[in-house]
Amino acid sequence: MPIERTGTIPAVQSSFETLTDNRVKLTVELDEAEFETEIESAFRRIAREVRVPGFRPGKAPRRLLEAQLGHQAGRAEALRFSLPDFYARAVVEHDIDVIDAPSIEITEGAESGPVCFDAVVDVRPAVAVSGYDQLSVQIPSPVVDDDEITGEIDRFRQQFAELSPVSRAAADGDHLTIDITGTMAGETIDGLTTSDYDYLLGTGAVVPEIDENLRGAVPGDILEFTAAHPDPDEDSSLSFRVLVKEVQETVLPALDDEFVSSNTEYDTVEEFRSTLEAGQSRAKTMYAASARMEAIADAVAGLVTDEVPEAMLASEIESRVASITRDLAQRGHELDDYLSTIGQPREEFEAGLKISADRSVRLDLALRAVAVAEGLEADDDTLEAELHQVVLAAARRAPADEGSALDATAEATRLREALASSGQLSPMRSEISKRAALEWITERVELVDPDGEVIDPELLTLPEAGETGTSGELPEEVTEEVSAPDVGDDGGSPQDVIADESQEAS
Repeated sequence: MPIERTGTIPAVQSSFETLTDNRVKLTVELDEAEFETEIESAFRRIAREVRVPGFRPGKAPRRLLEAQLGHQAGRAEALRFSLPDFYARAVVEHDIDVIDAPSIEITEGAESGPVCFDAVVDVRPAVAVSGYDQLSVQIPSPVVDDDEITGEIDRFRQQFAELSPVSRAAADGDHLTIDITGTMAGETIDGLTTSDYDYLLGTGAVVPEIDENLRGAVPGDILEFTAAHPDPDEDSSLSFRVLVKEVQETVLPALDDEFVSSNTEYDTVEEFRSTLEAGQSRAKTMYAASARMEAIADAVAGLVTDEVPEAMLASEIESRVASITRDLAQRGHELDDYLSTIGQPREEFEAGLKISADRSVRLDLALRAVAVAEGLEADDDTLEAELHQVVLAAARRAPADEGSALDATAEATRLREALASSGQLSPMRSEISKRAALEWITERVELVDPDGEVIDPELLTLPEAGETGTSGELPEEVTEEVSAPDVGDDGGSPQDVIADESQEAS
């Protein structure tokens, strides 16, 4: 059943009804006196554009303009100019979450008298999701095992390794001194022919057949074999003749306190190993925590199986392109020139944006649904607390004398009024609710490693508190998707609204 609501803007009556799950119709009525002021303003704008002999631009009286252009010129200009504004004011008054431009139809007053128009517009749909309380996501294990630390230490020791000749068969990791001759169709290839070449077995350099034949070789062996040409467009095969002159193994220095103190800032092996383990643990914890939020975002977005509105998808893509374009412009680049420089076709770039934008839109819809289902909508107390945090954040960035004089309560009230008048108070409530929904899900999601073992979420807490990058932080893409909305006519942040309001007050 359609839902109808009415509201009143001074001298303007408005109402709306729900047509479908994601479409509403706004009806706005302006009395004749209200619209007459719009016509007066329209003629003043026209006067600045039309040359009337004997009058400076903008000074020609309305009666002369009507005589020259017709009395309907002012009404037509007033309708063109003012209807979008009256529509926007009605959207704010009725707190309608529009996602696309409206289709406006004048139903009365196109020629004379009071004006009435209908505006049909798509709104953000409400979706239902299930399974959000039973999610299981896979992330890399944050646990550091002894083999990883030992491997890291061995890589460090490798920098001080020495080579020692051996008489045993060659194995991966050995250094072989070889004479090699490569030919194709009987012709020697300069790039594949050399003497006393130091070859590290197992690297797979040039062609894999070299490693296959050198494994198990001993000094004095002469190996002859063929190999496919590494260039897939080349039909001829390669022929190799390799003389093994020497096999040397890598000998790592002894891992003792003397070695550690001589080559590191640490005094003992235990201290060195402990520091490496702490660093590795921190790195793996941060990586796993970031992977958790990415995996949760993917899983939650995947709960929305319906097609997302094209208007939301197009808006998200446009926003991302604009953000990237601004970022590149600050660095002195044009988007197309940059894509050409990195060798990425525009079509590939846009396809990637569409994928990420689709996830962002689905995540938005899903988190809103969870917030409603679990009663996580932001109440007045939560909103006030958020506004205070915004005010305090702005104060921290302000000069010391201005920040110290800030009345946070008064500024929060002014910010709330500014957000309400610009229609951004409800979006802020929604963003708070979405963050609460994401936290609710994060607390309940099951974490498993690639082997299917359950991971204790406590392991994602960094060992050293008070440093940046804690497990509670969202990675940048997800933060953008659930961050506080922009407010103000110029797209500024809530902090910018504070600054603008303060400037106007002064």
